[in-house]
Amino acid sequence: MRGYGFLRPGGPEQQAFLDVPEPEAGPDELLVRVRAAGVNPGDWRVREGSYGVEGPAVLGREVAGTVVATGDGVAGLVPGDEVFGGCPGMLGGWAPLARVTASFAAHRPDAVTPEQAAVLPVAAGTAWDTLENLGLPPGATLLVNGAGGGVGLPLVQLARLRGLHVVGTASPAKHDLLARLGTTPVTYGEGVADRIRAAAPGGVDGALDLVGGDALRAVAGLVPRGRLYSVADKPLVAELGGSDVPRDRSTAVLAGLARFVAAGELDPLVREVRPLDEAGAALAAVEGGHVTGKIVLVP
Repeated sequence: MRGYGFLRPGGPEQQAFLDVPEPEAGPDELLVRVRAAGVNPGDWRVREGSYGVEGPAVLGREVAGTVVATGDGVAGLVPGDEVFGGCPGMLGGWAPLARVTASFAAHRPDAVTPEQAAVLPVAAGTAWDTLENLGLPPGATLLVNGAGGGVGLPLVQLARLRGLHVVGTASPAKHDLLARLGTTPVTYGEGVADRIRAAAPGGVDGALDLVGGDALRAVAGLVPRGRLYSVADKPLVAELGGSDVPRDRSTAVLAGLARFVAAGELDPLVREVRPLDEAGAALAAVEGGHVTGKIVLVP
């Protein structure tokens, strides 16, 4: 089987198409014929060695497709079902066949396309888990630091569905989109804390950071202790009294996200659909950090 991945940890020069054996479904796993696969920043971080994967390995951590076989302990899903979910070990999705964790998979509703479903487990799933952990009541104010990215865009939509007031930092090029999604956009850079105070005169009740570094330091003082999360800079957020987002990774979360998409209440914002042959270019676009919305690969 031909999949796209990397030979050993390093830069883009390590990326390549790989000939690998066809996978088999293990316990709590599905073997899925891939119809669409998401592209995420975490994919290039796997390639560069951030997660300790030595390679060679096929990249891709979320897919949608058709169940071909099921492993031991799988209930409620059978061959022929249309599903979407996360790949075990954050690997293997950029190929014609992939393993999917059954407990982190769900049926794909007819009203949700494979391309839409494929981008829900990682980014939208993180957004869902952030809101669940914050537990903010309607009318509260959520700050999203880096609101124009892959996690930020579903987060601001889900937050608005919960009745939250959302303030999002982003580059000016993404302000119009954020405003259309019901978010008050604020520009990054010097003076950002004052601009956030002006946008949220009643204060910020909780926040998710998607940038890290100095951008996180600049806003951390606005957030009540224990209500600051970051998936971009885990060491720094811990130093500042916050934490990483505890992930659920369950069928219930994915089913909830799919219901919102099917109802037209959550737009996964799939902006590009590329053939698997263009996986390298797709990953380069995401690694460059200038993609608004999601890129999807189709075998």
